[in-house]
Amino acid sequence: MSVVGGSDGALVLHGFTGNPFSMRGIAEQLVVAGLSVELPLLPGHGTSMEDMLATRWSDWSAAVDAAYVDLAARCDRVVVVGLSMGGTLACWLAEGHPEISGLVLINPLVESPGTELTAAIDEMLQAGAEIAPGIGSDIAMPDAQELSYDATPLRSALSLFAAAAEVATRLVDIRCPVLLLSSREDHVVPGSNGDRVLESVVGPVERVWLERSYHVATLDFDRDEVEARTVGFVGSVLAGVRE
Repeated sequence: MSVVGGSDGALVLHGFTGNPFSMRGIAEQLVVAGLSVELPLLPGHGTSMEDMLATRWSDWSAAVDAAYVDLAARCDRVVVVGLSMGGTLACWLAEGHPEISGLVLINPLVESPGTELTAAIDEMLQAGAEIAPGIGSDIAMPDAQELSYDATPLRSALSLFAAAAEVATRLVDIRCPVLLLSSREDHVVPGSNGDRVLESVVGPVERVWLERSYHVATLDFDRDEVEARTVGFVGSVLAGVRE
């Protein structure tokens, strides 16, 4: 999704094994608010698991950086919105681009899940497995679907976990305002990730708890609140930048 709007821009990023469908509602509301919006499909996503197997953090981060640079060249100010791995990428961008005006992080992954899980993945890989059951569609709302892959590429996941651990060490470099939207019950990304953002980011962080949604809150019971808070935050941040 690519929409040319006003002089301010928003880069919107989906999660691991997902696709832009999970973030389309937010993107559309930002378009209505008058922003130029980019919602890219990350490499390996939204096609087939075979395409995903060969991709790593370097592929996703390079695509996101290119999308940001292109959008920033056309806009006066840019905010970044990310879900899950999209939040990891949003933090990574802000760590390297201090001119970013603000971040909206929805259940972001910003730390490694730990040695127990990574060791288990290593064992699976040594046994010849390349994929595991999918992690998508963690949604409380009945019949709602994320349209993500139904499997998890293990080597790609390890790449993401290593990158998240590196991103965590540089959260102190983020000085822009952050809206952190955290699901009270999340079966994919532990709440400690949001705690890490709150504790480490130097810029002002507003944390909002989502009481009715699981991990993919953008498609869940709190969807309207997520969209409204995102648009409100972006508007206030950009107004503040103009002042």
